[in-house]
Amino acid sequence: EVQVVESGGGSVQTGGSLRLSCSASGLTSEDYAIGWFRHTPGDECELVATISVSNTNTGGVTIYADSVKGRFTISRDNAKNAMYLQMDNLKPEDTSVYYCAADVEVTGGLKYGGSCLILQGLRGSVYGYWGQGTQVTVSS
Repeated sequence: EVQVVESGGGSVQTGGSLRLSCSASGLTSEDYAIGWFRHTPGDECELVATISVSNTNTGGVTIYADSVKGRFTISRDNAKNAMYLQMDNLKPEDTSVYYCAADVEVTGGLKYGGSCLILQGLRGSVYGYWGQGTQVTVSS
């Protein structure tokens, strides 16, 4: 069974930083694309960032939503089976539950109408396998 676990959420003030971590187990491949989703105030599920299958030169192609570009950095460390989302210069509108998705087949920047919980239930689809989420709260 595929299991995905996130950690690293918390509460910070505007302008602060947090680093989210994610690990996945049970996938048949040792290398897979990763994405981070969050629910937006506009009642959409936003794919904040994705990183593709890694290669020896770049570690994977990254794609970001416009809302986080320049502030968030997605990365992976295959040797540790760990994936990260570094979030800097956080804003109150970044407050949300963040979900790590392993083995995604869609790319960052996309938005889906409705709750992220719907996509979370579509295990093994193009939206990948999700963890339970970690809360990020940014106060003004």
